[in-house]
Amino acid sequence: MAKPVEKRLCTSGTCTFFARFRADRDERSRLQTPLIPLQNRYRIVRLALFDLDNTLLAGDSDHSWGEFVCQRGLVDAAEYLARNDAFYADYCAGKLDVVAYQNFSQAILGRSDMAQLAQWHREFMAEVIEPIILAKGEALLAEHRAAGDKLVIITATNRFVTAPIAERLGVDTLIATECGMQDGRYTGQITGIPCYQGGKVTRLNAWLSETGHSLDGAYFYSDSRNDLPLLEAVANPVAVDPDDVLRATASERGWPVISLR
Repeated sequence: MAKPVEKRLCTSGTCTFFARFRADRDERSRLQTPLIPLQNRYRIVRLALFDLDNTLLAGDSDHSWGEFVCQRGLVDAAEYLARNDAFYADYCAGKLDVVAYQNFSQAILGRSDMAQLAQWHREFMAEVIEPIILAKGEALLAEHRAAGDKLVIITATNRFVTAPIAERLGVDTLIATECGMQDGRYTGQITGIPCYQGGKVTRLNAWLSETGHSLDGAYFYSDSRNDLPLLEAVANPVAVDPDDVLRATASERGWPVISLR
């Protein structure tokens, strides 16, 4: 028959030491932050930057908003359409006076009640924007989202027009031309640096400084010659259904050219 194991009382000093050791160990284990896998610990979040008009959309939302207010009888249609079309032609030619255009297009914002503007924009989204959202554009956004990239829409079109569109596309970060505000209403005039041509780079750099993001490995997708300054600033410029000037530049520099149409 096996001899019973003798139970011994430890001395008080030894027991106290090990009890404290176990308690300290358990507390350290409880408070310890789980280790981040080494391969992910220092990963920089890559940016995926997207122009909006004629890139993710099969049309220009700014120009289309002008046509919408004419169709609604909110402005003198004949005069407004002529000026709207002239500004758009200048944009396509790369010679738009962006401040003059924005003050022209934002004037109606300063004359209108905020609730009424919101209603008009809901109708604009349903009637004009939804039909021109490109399925391949949404798929490209989803691809970058799945890769863990930070999605940013950066556009010359003003924030009033574009904010609901960015929300519809599931993109939280929008860098756009800004609308003046005072006492909870639009002033009807542009404010700040227009997000156009070189101003797009300036606005992006300001956002990078504010957020700590980096352009390392960044993508930028655009259709327009007006975006050459930003396309030249990123590691991965991509021409999307480009205009003639951008197509020629992309071909010369070996940039990818894709279609989302």
